[in-house]
Parts: sequence; structure tokens; C-alpha cells
Amino acid sequence: MEINRDEAVPLYVQVAAAIRRAIAEGEITQGERLPPVVDLAAVLGVNKNTVIRAMHQLRDDGLLDFTRGRGIRVVGTPQRSALLARISQLLEYARSEGYRVDDVVSLMRSI
Repeated sequence: MEINRDEAVPLYVQVAAAIRRAIAEGEITQGERLPPVVDLAAVLGVNKNTVIRAMHQLRDDGLLDFTRGRGIRVVGTPQRSALLARISQLLEYARSEGYRVDDVVSLMRSI
């Protein structure tokens, strides 16, 4: 995983994207535990809060599960990761065109 501090993209987004990419490419598999946040932060050279924010984003996307005493596990599949990325792109485009999420969902249901 590599982080570019010169990019305009926030560091937590870069961390989340790197983990998402690793899941999509099969480097991290479903059911596998991720290293502790402090270890990932040290390897990436970022603050642990940056990694925590990225992990929360991935949890909200359904790719990670936080279990006290068991750590952070991958629960999503590469296919789910790819699908979520496409959905995010669709919603971003829809918002730029003036649509709300509810509008997009209604359109999808009508198909």
C-alpha cells in the first residue's frame, strides 16, 4: 500500500482505496483479519486516526467487520467491493446531475 501526500485526495480516502483494491485483487481475502490499526498506520506513515477513519468507511461499505476481541475482519468479497465502487460512482454522477439517492433508487426499481 502506498500513500501520496502530494495528492489532493484526503489520506483516509487513499488508505480506504488501497485496502479496497487489495480486497478486489484478492490480496486480502474474505474472513482474513487485518493487522492492528497502529501497525497499519506505522507502515503507511500516517496517523492512526487516519487509518481508523478509513476502516470506518470500509465498514460502512460492508467490506469490514469490527468485533471486540477479534479485531477487524474482511467480510466483503472482491465482487462486492467492485460493485460498491461502481454504485459510488453512479451516485456521485447522479448528484452532479441534480438527482438525490431516492431518485436513483426509484429509477433502479422501475427497471
